[in-house]
This record gives sequence, structure tokens and C-alpha cells, in this order.
Amino acid sequence: MRGSGLLTGNHIAEIQSELEMNRAGYRKVPGTVLKNGLGHVIYTPPTPELLPGLMSDLERFINDDELFAADPLVKMALIHHQFESIHPFYDGNGRTGRIINVLYLVKEGLLDTPVLYLSRAIVRSKAGYYLLSQNVRERDQWESWVLYMLDAVESITKDGIATIQAIKAALMDTKHRIRDNYKFYSQDLINNLFSHPYTKIEFLQRDLEVSRLTATRYLDALATDGLLRKLKIGRSNYYINEPLYRILTGEAPPVSEP
Repeated sequence: MRGSGLLTGNHIAEIQSELEMNRAGYRKVPGTVLKNGLGHVIYTPPTPELLPGLMSDLERFINDDELFAADPLVKMALIHHQFESIHPFYDGNGRTGRIINVLYLVKEGLLDTPVLYLSRAIVRSKAGYYLLSQNVRERDQWESWVLYMLDAVESITKDGIATIQAIKAALMDTKHRIRDNYKFYSQDLINNLFSHPYTKIEFLQRDLEVSRLTATRYLDALATDGLLRKLKIGRSNYYINEPLYRILTGEAPPVSEP
């Protein structure tokens, strides 16, 4: 996508294929119908023979600004509704559609990297999402739908900024504590500890270019002093950066196997 500057139907099919770990392509059977609380069918996706043409139209809408000149955030909302209404795949349409949102913003230059986690905002307000989506189909109420999607972008952007600030604060705290108390402090070590919520001896060996014995000594020292939590799963030891883990998930780390 970065090379061509386009977000194509092939890109979308590859996203779905990666998510579902298959290459089934467009569905060959009717899509899953949408029912209301009473069990009545309120929306039936297009039949399989219409999918190639509809996805081709969507591709043109995504990439040809002359078809519909609008702010990229507004257009993203329209693209999302169109894709989810087409419902082209057997499975993974929801996740694929939410990834398309972010990649479209990257394509339009609003994001440098695809870090905007819109799924969280949509999933936590699913009832409103489905209601407003159906109101577009039944009553042509596009404005409410677009405003909902814009609110989702605003909400998750604020969450993202808060997360980044919390990670930065945790990183600086860890950096100062290690620098003040250990002779083996290095920026490579800090980068390793904050690349993922956990690290392993092998990862530290690779990033710091030290022996296994040295990497083990470093990590065990940090775990003994409470900077990391050592967790044995099977034959492997994992060293969990608990402040980072809590920031990213809000959950407690898993307990050790018996």
C-alpha cells in the first residue's frame, strides 16, 4: 500500500486472509443476516454474484478522490459502512473493516503508522454501532453515523495519547531506577524491556549481544528487586514488565503453571 499509495481490493482480501489464516476469498454463499431483538431479519447482505462488482466500486471510492471529495475522517466513516454492508467474506468482516479504517487514515496521511485502535471504541459501544448502521440503511441517516464514527476516533485518540504518556512515564522511571542502581544500565536494555510487555533471556542476549549467563544475571537481578516479574511457563522463563503490562491491558499477569 505504501508503494502505490492505494488501498485495493487485493489488499483487503489479504488482510482478511491473514486474520482468518485461509484464502477462501469472497463468500460463495449468502451472508449472515442481521436480526433485531425480536428475531426479525432487518438486513440481508448482497448475494455472492454481486460481491466482485461491489468491492470494485468500493475500491474506486477509496482511492479516487474525485468521486467524492470529503474530509478523510468523514470518508472513512462512509467506507466502513459500505464495506460492512457488503460483508464480502465468510468470516472476519468486522475485524477487516476496522483495520481498513486505520489503513485508510494512513493512506491519507492522518497517521504515520497504524496505531489507532478503533476496535476498542466500536466494540464497547456495539449496540449504538448496529443501531446507527441500520438507521443509515432504513432511514438514510448518514449524519448520525458519521458523528458516531468521529466520536469514536476522538475517544480512542485521547486513550492513545494517555497510553503513550503513561508508557513514557513508566519507561523514564525504570530508566532512572536501573541507571542509579546497576552497573549494567544501557539504553539497549531499556529498549528491550519496553519493546514488549515481557522479555526472555534469548531476547536480551540478542539485543545486548551478551552471553546467556550475563543476560540471565541481569534479568534475575531486576526480578529480585521487583523491577520485573519472573514467570516460568513450561521450560521457559518470562520476565514481565508489569507497569507496561498493566498500561496495555489493565489486567494482572497470568499466574505460573503448577
